[in-house]
Amino acid sequence: MNHKNVVDLEELLRVPYIEPYAEFDLSPDGKQVAFSWNPDGQWEIFLLPLDLSAQPQQITNGPGAKVAPRWSPDGSHVAYVVDLDGSELYDIHTYHVEEGEHRNLTPNSPDAIQPDISWSPDGCSIAFLSDRTGNFEPYIINIEGIEARQVLRLHHPGVQVRWSPNGRWLAVIAETFGQDFGTFIISVEGDEVLEIALQDVVIPAQDARWSPDSCWLAFTSDLHGFFNIGLYEVTTRTITWVTQGKADKIFPAWSPDGRSLTYLISKGPATSLAVLDLETGAERTYQVDEGTHYCPRFTPDGNHIVFIFDNPCSPSDLWLLSRLDDSYCQLTHSLPLALQASDFVMPKEVWYPSFDGQMVPALLYLQSQADVSARCSSKPLPPAVISVHGGPNWLAQLTWNPLAQHMVSRGWVILAPNYRGSTGYGREWQLANRYDLGGGDTRDVVAGAEYLLSEGIVDPNRIAITGRSYGGYLTMTSLTQYPEQFVAGSAVVPFLNWFTSHVNSREDMQHWDIENLGDPGENYNLWRERSPFFFLDRIRVPIQLISGANDPRCPASESTQAYDVLIAQDKECDLIIYSDEGHSFLKTETQVDAKRRRIAFLARVFGEESNDIS
Repeated sequence: MNHKNVVDLEELLRVPYIEPYAEFDLSPDGKQVAFSWNPDGQWEIFLLPLDLSAQPQQITNGPGAKVAPRWSPDGSHVAYVVDLDGSELYDIHTYHVEEGEHRNLTPNSPDAIQPDISWSPDGCSIAFLSDRTGNFEPYIINIEGIEARQVLRLHHPGVQVRWSPNGRWLAVIAETFGQDFGTFIISVEGDEVLEIALQDVVIPAQDARWSPDSCWLAFTSDLHGFFNIGLYEVTTRTITWVTQGKADKIFPAWSPDGRSLTYLISKGPATSLAVLDLETGAERTYQVDEGTHYCPRFTPDGNHIVFIFDNPCSPSDLWLLSRLDDSYCQLTHSLPLALQASDFVMPKEVWYPSFDGQMVPALLYLQSQADVSARCSSKPLPPAVISVHGGPNWLAQLTWNPLAQHMVSRGWVILAPNYRGSTGYGREWQLANRYDLGGGDTRDVVAGAEYLLSEGIVDPNRIAITGRSYGGYLTMTSLTQYPEQFVAGSAVVPFLNWFTSHVNSREDMQHWDIENLGDPGENYNLWRERSPFFFLDRIRVPIQLISGANDPRCPASESTQAYDVLIAQDKECDLIIYSDEGHSFLKTETQVDAKRRRIAFLARVFGEESNDIS
C-alpha cells in the first residue's frame, strides 16, 4: 500500500454534513432555513439567513441528536425531535425564536415517535405519529403541553404526516402491502378517511404534499413501473398524472402560487432537480454536478429553490437555485479547506450478470485507470471489498462516502451492488426479492465478486464483504451460502435469525417481515433457510460484528447470539457493541471508532499492517 496517498480516515469521518433525510425547513417569511448539522460531532439544529448575512446559528445543545426542524406558520417557533440514545424514542421539542426557550412536549413518553412532524396552520398544535397503541398512528398535541389526542386507529404503520393548509385534513403516509406505501387523507376529527385510489382501487402513493389551497395532493407512485407524480383532487377523488417515463420522479413540492412543482428525477445512482409548469406541462431540469440532490423546496416568493446536494467529492450541504438566472449558491460549506484539494474518486456505474443471468447494476470505485493498468502489468493485484447497502429498499448512489474514499485511497477496489430489491431501477427490480429475501439478492452480491475476478483487477485470494443493516444480513448470508468466496466479513447492525429478529423488533419492522417473507409459522422452512444463524458452522473466515445496544430495528441480541455460537465453534469473531447507540450511530465519535475498527479488521485479513491506518 502506498502510505503517501492514503486519505486520513478520521479526518474524513469528522467532516460534518447536513442531514439530508430528516429534511430542512424554510421560515414562513423566506429569510431563514432551519437544518440539522453535526460540525462538533453531534446533531444539532441550526438557523441560517438565506442572504448569508450571518453565520449559521446553533439553537440547540445538550444530550441527544436533534433532527427534523419544522417552523411554525407564524415563524415564532421551531419544532424538532430528539433521540437521546439511538432507541428512536423521539421526544418533540419546541424552540421559541425570540425568547430562546426550549420545551419538551412529550417528556417521559415510553412510546416511539416518527421524526416527521407537522404544525397545524394556526400554530397551536403539532401532528405526529406514535406507536403507543402498538402501531404508528396519528396524534395531535397542543404546544402548551396538553395530553396528545389520537385522531384515528389507522391499522397501517404510519411514517409521515402532513397537515393541510386549510386545517381540515391530515395526510398520513403509511406502509400498506408488500413494499408499498399508501396515502390516507384523514379529517382532523377522525370522522372521515380517504385513501388515494384509482377507480376505487387503492394504489401505491407516497411523498404526499398538499397544494397551497388544500384542494390537491401531489404524490409519487410506481403503479406503472417507475415512480411518477400524480395529483389527487380531494373533492372529486380523481387523479391527474403529470409525469411519465422510465425514471423515478420523487419528493414533489408545490410553488407558493400552486402553478408549479419541483421534484427530483432519479436515474439509477444520480439525480437532478426538475421544475414542472402545471399549466403548460413544460419541464426544466437542473443539476449542480453529477451526484445526489435531496428535498427541493420553493422559497415563499417562488423565485428560488433550496435543496441539499452531495456527491463522492463533497459532503451534503444546502444549496440555493435562482429561477431568475439559473445560478447556484452554496449556502453551507462542510468540507474543510484542507480536504478540498483531495483526489476523491468518482465511482462509475457498471452492470454484471448474476448467477441466473439477471444484469445487476453497481458502483465501482477504482483508483485512476493508469494505476490499474500499471498494477495489472507489474504490481500485485489489490484486495477488494464488496460493500452492501441496507434497506433492502435503498440503493448505492453517487453520495459522500468517507469509508469508501479511504478504502480506495489505500488501493482497494470497492464494488457496491444494487442487488434485486434495490430502489431506483423500477418496481419490478425492487420487488424481485419479495418472498426471496436472502436468496436472489445474496446471489447478486456474490456475483459481484465473480465480476471483479472476471475483470482481472483484484487479487482472487483477498476479497472481503461488508454491509450495514440489511447489508449486514446479506454479508452473513453470503458467507454462509458461499463460504469459499470471501476472506472475511464485517457485518454492522445486522440481523441473522429471522425468527428472533422478528420477535424483538418494532411492530413496523414486523409488519414488513410478514409482507415480504410471509408468516413465520406458515413459511417456517423459508424463514429458517434464509437465517444465516442456523448455518454459522459453514463459515470458514474471520467475522466482525458491530451493533448498537439500543437498536430497535436489528437488535444487538442478533450479534451476541451469533458471536456465542461462533466462539463455541472455535471460529474467529470480533464483537463490538456500543452501549449508547442504536441502529444509526448518532455520534461522530462512534462513527470514527466503528469505521476504524472495520478498516483495521479488513487490513489485517488482507495482510496489511493494522498500524498503517491513517
